[in-house]
Amino acid sequence: MAKQLELIVGEFPRSLDERYRVSVPTELAEPLLADGETCILAKERPGCLSLWSAEQWQEKLDAGVDLVRSKIRAGKLEGRLDQVQLFGRLLSTRQREVKIAGRGRLLIPEGFREFLAVEPGGDLLVIGAAVCVELWRPDAWLEYLNKRIPRFKRLFEELAS
Repeated sequence: MAKQLELIVGEFPRSLDERYRVSVPTELAEPLLADGETCILAKERPGCLSLWSAEQWQEKLDAGVDLVRSKIRAGKLEGRLDQVQLFGRLLSTRQREVKIAGRGRLLIPEGFREFLAVEPGGDLLVIGAAVCVELWRPDAWLEYLNKRIPRFKRLFEELAS
């Protein structure tokens, strides 16, 4: 039986403390921790990191990696070594296992800090993105939102019909 998906939604302003920690609201953290105490932090787009349930991320990752492996074995990626290498490089650096500590504190690891580009004491937004939680640098979020909010009504109607 398929596991019921709980939509994770909400927008919360936060600050990054001097030790590169951010407080993730309980209502956003709880669905991610339902299957264990660890999560996966992933580089999404410049100025944005995503936080996933470790189980959900692993299922998604395994399915994609298995498909690439089967294409390599079948010879379907011959002549595309540069793309396979790029895939491996990005896969190697894209995600990291993290824990959400007491009071919902998440430590942003080195390498992910630079990608997020928020200095200690700086503002960020914690956003529920339905299936994961995202950490956004405010200017990157505003740019993203301004491009996509005009399409919201149509998207809602398409998904709800």
